[in-house]
Amino acid sequence: MIKFKLKLISVLLALVICEAHAENVIVIGHAGLSKLSASTIQRIFTGKIIEIDGIHVTAVNHKAGALRDRFLHHYLNQKDDKYTAYWTVRRFIGKGIPPKEVSSAAEVIHFIQTTPGAIGYIDESELKPDLNVVSR
Repeated sequence: MIKFKLKLISVLLALVICEAHAENVIVIGHAGLSKLSASTIQRIFTGKIIEIDGIHVTAVNHKAGALRDRFLHHYLNQKDDKYTAYWTVRRFIGKGIPPKEVSSAAEVIHFIQTTPGAIGYIDESELKPDLNVVSR
């Protein structure tokens, strides 16, 4: 019985910690981009906006995982399977291709710093002073 209670407490604690960190996704963009609303970010990552103020925007995603799940939940109000299905259909009907996927924050940062109009997200712990934060 004690082991069960300890496991239950561990699970509950893990859930609380995950919920506490659910909002620490930082959206960053190339130097030419300004602050963006959550709805604009949603439209960029769903391919509905491809240009802002005359600048072609290019989104970059993390591979499936905890950070991507937090981003999708906070900005798109979706789960990864629904987001993937959305892009599968969109690609099939010729309405675009999903954002490029990378495996690390370093790759996201490099892509954004070297690609005009690029936008992506990182965990707040990866934020550096020279990055252009477009949404918190």
